[in-house]
Amino acid sequence: MPFSHHSHSGQFCNHASDKLEEVIQKAVGQRMQVFALTEHMPRNLEEDLYPGEAETGYDLKGQAKIFRDFYTAARRLQAEYDNRISLLVGMEIDWIRASSKDWIEHLLSSYQLDLFVGSVHHVHGIPIDFTAEMYAKALTFSSARKPSDILSMEEILFMDYFDAQLELVTALRPPVVGHFDLIRLLSRDPNRNLQSSPSVWKKIERNLRAIRSYGGALELNSSGLRKGLKEPYPKLEVCKRFQDLGGIFVFSDDSHGAKQVGHSYLGLLFHAEAAGIESIALFQRGLPTADARFPDVGVKFVPIKEVREHAFWEKTAA
Repeated sequence: MPFSHHSHSGQFCNHASDKLEEVIQKAVGQRMQVFALTEHMPRNLEEDLYPGEAETGYDLKGQAKIFRDFYTAARRLQAEYDNRISLLVGMEIDWIRASSKDWIEHLLSSYQLDLFVGSVHHVHGIPIDFTAEMYAKALTFSSARKPSDILSMEEILFMDYFDAQLELVTALRPPVVGHFDLIRLLSRDPNRNLQSSPSVWKKIERNLRAIRSYGGALELNSSGLRKGLKEPYPKLEVCKRFQDLGGIFVFSDDSHGAKQVGHSYLGLLFHAEAAGIESIALFQRGLPTADARFPDVGVKFVPIKEVREHAFWEKTAA
């Protein structure tokens, strides 16, 4: 009964591929039980556009229309495929700065979603997972703001990232927290143990407690493996600590096209088992809800043993 709570398609995302229905069909073919459609939120400030977006129709006006079109198509496909797969219609929101809160709340009030994924892709307004050059800019900016004789430049950047994540978690209580430790991706040593920096680890533990306090889920996100990291997001030490706190986990492939649906899921399963996770949560329509923002969506728990025995594994490679 594998499932994904985070996906994109080239029809509505300019750095993805394939039509939305093609992505859904791939999930159906892999015997996924639940698959969440979570296109990126439209942004509201010109300064937050990525290079090349305006030239490809993804300026601010274009993004607003693209998300409206996505929502309409996703709801239609949700109904059409209802007897084959449980589709959730959502959004990946991006906490860029503290003032993002008002814009995101406006979007959440404008669309009746089944869930949303709360992510941080920027520190001090600078993308940290887009290019090495932008990551270096964020690194320099953070260290210049907080010069230290004790902490490394990357420790300071990591701390700023987790501070931004706490703002997101506190302000919006996302049902699913996306790629918790994404800040690792372009860092000097993305596979290092995060406990090696007590200052960074202290902020990680603080954030995990905040997520646990309202019942938020951490996604086990296989895109880290797909992008060449030794572990998915989040790292094993983070998963173990959240498990100790009684936190809940969901599976996500963060696919950006049909070929990435279910990618590296066997590694994700091994990671969950290594962390001692006993059950995986899935969001599903028609269950009692604990979050009034999503009145028709609740959470179900599946023992990891049942996940491992599902027919999905016959249809996918590691």
